[in-house]
Amino acid sequence: MAVAVAWIVALAGALVVWVVPERHEARARVYVDTQTVLRPMMVGLAFQPDIDQQVRMLGRTLISRPNVERLVNNPAIGLEKLEPGQLDAQIESLMKSIKVELTGGNNLYAISYRDQDPVRARKLVEVLVGMFMESGLDTKRKDSAEASRFIDEQIQQYEGKLTEAENRLKDFKLKNMSVAATTNQDYFARIQTLTDDVNRLRVQLSAAEQSRDATRRELGNEEPNLPVAAASAVSLTPDLDSRVETQKRQLDEMLRRYTEEHPDVLTTRRIIAQLEDQRRREMDALKSTSSATRRAAAATNPVFQRLRLNLADAEANVASLRSQLGNQQARLEEIRAQANKVPQAEAELVQLNRDYEIMRRNYDQLVQRREAASLGVKIDQTSSMADFRLIEPPRVLPSPVFPSRIQMAIGVMLLSVILGVAAAYAQTLLNPVFSSERELREFTKRPVLGSLLKVDDPRDRDLDRQDRLKLAGVMSLFVLANVGWVAWISLRSAS
Repeated sequence: MAVAVAWIVALAGALVVWVVPERHEARARVYVDTQTVLRPMMVGLAFQPDIDQQVRMLGRTLISRPNVERLVNNPAIGLEKLEPGQLDAQIESLMKSIKVELTGGNNLYAISYRDQDPVRARKLVEVLVGMFMESGLDTKRKDSAEASRFIDEQIQQYEGKLTEAENRLKDFKLKNMSVAATTNQDYFARIQTLTDDVNRLRVQLSAAEQSRDATRRELGNEEPNLPVAAASAVSLTPDLDSRVETQKRQLDEMLRRYTEEHPDVLTTRRIIAQLEDQRRREMDALKSTSSATRRAAAATNPVFQRLRLNLADAEANVASLRSQLGNQQARLEEIRAQANKVPQAEAELVQLNRDYEIMRRNYDQLVQRREAASLGVKIDQTSSMADFRLIEPPRVLPSPVFPSRIQMAIGVMLLSVILGVAAAYAQTLLNPVFSSERELREFTKRPVLGSLLKVDDPRDRDLDRQDRLKLAGVMSLFVLANVGWVAWISLRSAS
């Protein structure tokens, strides 16, 4: 039984070893150097992608369906042409057979493929290495073009949005021009400021009116003319001239600070006109009367003249304060009348400004990124993304991959011996033999009534010896046949 099973298994295994072809592995190793001198120099100036991550993605996507289809359609590799229905199965098989692994640290890639034809395996690995080294430049150019196109499209969109926001802001200001001045600051703070100004002007006007009334009372109590002897040396015309000059100097100072429509400017012009008219009338009166009469008619009291000047100044001050108070009250009433419009206008203006600022900030950032991306594209065009170095050129391993025919032949020989011994042991278990009464009693758990003694004659011993010689011969032939078979396969594989 043992010999028969061993021979049957050995013959069947030999047939399998003969039929199953050996597979050869072709491999290559490529190192991708991503550290360049230019990259640290351009930090902060140009956009720099993660080159290491891009290289890892290239390694993962190298065995993609489009690339494998290119391998199948490449006549230089010599892959078997199949029917369209079997093409998908062939592509799936190649995608599983081709291995791209990251080994030996960062950016060191091993590309391997197993095939029955060692030449075909080496050609396929060569094409894969070329595709891997070329894919870096192609992907870089494609990514740069896509990034530039995307940023340009976003900038155009934001330009349109920015123009719309500017037009909305312009239309709002034109529509709410009456409240545009009040929307530049807080509405309630503006009202409080104007209220304080009105109260301050009222206090100042009240004080100026009291001062004017006091001056008027003093002027009424003072004699306008001095005695004839004292008034003979007094002249009125120089006094009026000095007052006119003083008012003109004040007018010049006001015009430096205010406009022509300012209340103080208008009041000063009116005072100058009054003084010039008075001077003209006095000059006419002096011309029509005698010198003695002129002296008697004109006011010759210096105190009276000074009080009259003070009264004129007080009148001008009161008129100016009254005009300022009227203007401030009018502005306060105008702002109070816009109580319902101003807060809403302020809220709309704040929202419009916020939207505009957000769009403008995004637009500026996109423009800056476009410049950085443009500089990055120029860097990509002048320098390579990474340096691909072929550490180990594509080659076929000297021995077939496991399991080779030699390994399978040795395995079949050992398996046949093991199965033969197992078959004999199984037969012993199925048909047990007992060499003593004790073994029989222990196995059957029954009492043994008796035993018979077998007496061997010389013929039985000769037959037994012949059986052992036959078994030894058959097993020796089995061993010689398997050793010869393994040696022949070894020589065939070496050749």
